[in-house]
Amino acid sequence: MKRLLLLWLVLGSFQTLSAQQDPLYAQYLLNPMVINPAYAGLNNNFNGSVAYRKQWAGFDGSPTTFNVNGHISLLDNKIGAGILLIQDKLGITKNTEFQGAFSYKLQLKDKVLSFGMQGGFINFRNNTSNLTLDDPTDPVFVQTANIVKPNVGAGVILKSERFMIGLSVPRMLPSKINDGGTEFQLYRQHFYLFGSYVLYLNERLRFKPSVLFRGVKGSPISTDLNFNIIVDGNYTAGILTRNFNTYGLLFQALISQKFKLGYIFEVPTGNSVGANYSTHEVFIGMVLPVLKSHARSTTNF
Repeated sequence: MKRLLLLWLVLGSFQTLSAQQDPLYAQYLLNPMVINPAYAGLNNNFNGSVAYRKQWAGFDGSPTTFNVNGHISLLDNKIGAGILLIQDKLGITKNTEFQGAFSYKLQLKDKVLSFGMQGGFINFRNNTSNLTLDDPTDPVFVQTANIVKPNVGAGVILKSERFMIGLSVPRMLPSKINDGGTEFQLYRQHFYLFGSYVLYLNERLRFKPSVLFRGVKGSPISTDLNFNIIVDGNYTAGILTRNFNTYGLLFQALISQKFKLGYIFEVPTGNSVGANYSTHEVFIGMVLPVLKSHARSTTNF
C-alpha cells in the first residue's frame, strides 16, 4: 500500500507537474505575509514568525510545510520590508523558496492602502532514490530532478481597524522544463483574494469572519471560511472549513502584547482523504515596536 501511495505521488509529479500547488495555510489572517507581500510592515511594527503544518498525519507522503518570515515598517511607516523562507514537502517532492518583499503604503484617512512586490527563487526537487520500485531501470523514475527557478510576486491590501481586503499573485512566473523534448509544467500562477471584517459585540467580545479564495488554472476555485470570536483582544477561538470537505478548530493567543501563539486542528471528510487523517498547524510569532515611529498598541489585523 505504501508503494502504491508513493507511486501515485510520483506520477502526479513527473507526468503532469501542472498539479504542483502552493502550500496550504489555515492561519493566513494571523500571518498574511505568506500569501501577500503587501502585508510587509503593514501593522507598523517588527514581526517575526515560525509556522509548521503537518497535513493528513499518518498518510504516507502527506504534505508538510515549514515557513519562517520577518518584516518591518520603515521610514516613518511609509514602506515595509521583509524576508520569507518556505519549505514544502509532498512525498518525494521538496520545494524550497526564499523571497525578499517590499511594500509602499498610502495613508487614506482612517485606512491604509499597501502595494507590495517580492522576488527570489524556488528550488523544485524530486528524490527518486527514496522509492522501492519493481523495475529500478524505469526511465520515469531514474532521474532525480533538482531545478532552481526565479520568482516575482505582487499584491495589494486595503486595511482599516474594521476590515482588511487583499489581492495577490505571490508567484507570478509559471515555470516549465524540457526533458528529452517533452515540456513539463512545474508551476502555475495562483491567485489569492481574501477579506475579513470585525464586529464589536461588546467591550470584551469581537466577531471576526473571514474568507479566502484561491484560484489556479485547471482547478476549481478553493474557498476557506473562518468564523472567530476574539476575547479581550488577546484570545481567539473559531471554526473553519475549506470547500466544505475539511473542517477545523482554531485557537490563538496574544501574550504580553508581544508574542502570538496559534494552533489549528483539521479533519477532512470522506470527500477528501477521510477523517482518519487529521491535520495540525502550529504558529509562533512576535510583534515588537523597535522604532520610534512604530505602534505601541495592537490592531485587529
